[in-house]
Amino acid sequence: AGLFLAAYAAFGPTFDAVVAAVFLATLLAITMIDLEHQIIPDVISLPGILAGCIASLASSRVSWLESVLGAALGAAIITVILLVGTWWAGQQAMGGGDIRLAAMLGAFLGWKVLIFSLFLASFLGGIIGLILLSTGLRGRKDPIPFGPFLALGGAAGLFFGERMVRWYFGGFSGF
Repeated sequence: AGLFLAAYAAFGPTFDAVVAAVFLATLLAITMIDLEHQIIPDVISLPGILAGCIASLASSRVSWLESVLGAALGAAIITVILLVGTWWAGQQAMGGGDIRLAAMLGAFLGWKVLIFSLFLASFLGGIIGLILLSTGLRGRKDPIPFGPFLALGGAAGLFFGERMVRWYFGGFSGF
């Protein structure tokens, strides 16, 4: 309910608020499932990619082209990270669910905001990972689900991403 209220507060009584509420509910479900079972179900993320692309047709926030490019870029970036991380660490660094979740983020947010969201997710995931490792709560080989960080980055991108992109491309002025 709080997420729906936040969507309404941010976007008013618009189609964008409905899209935001669906997106946030999906991110919440994915977060809870990934934390408990360490999986991101395709039955949620794959329709989410399609829903994000379709919603962009009626949205004033993200064009259809930005949505499709965002989905492709999200999948590509996480695939590269997965391949490089697996090669470097000698074990699989992420799962395919993370790839599809990143594609879903890109479909809903567009490619520019996706980059902000992935950066934030990686930064927060790295900080929490370091804290868990340094306190001994997790070992180097213990899995830490990345889906919740992607979801948090996606939610932050939904609410603050456009402003952050404008601030960045505006030479760090006028946040």
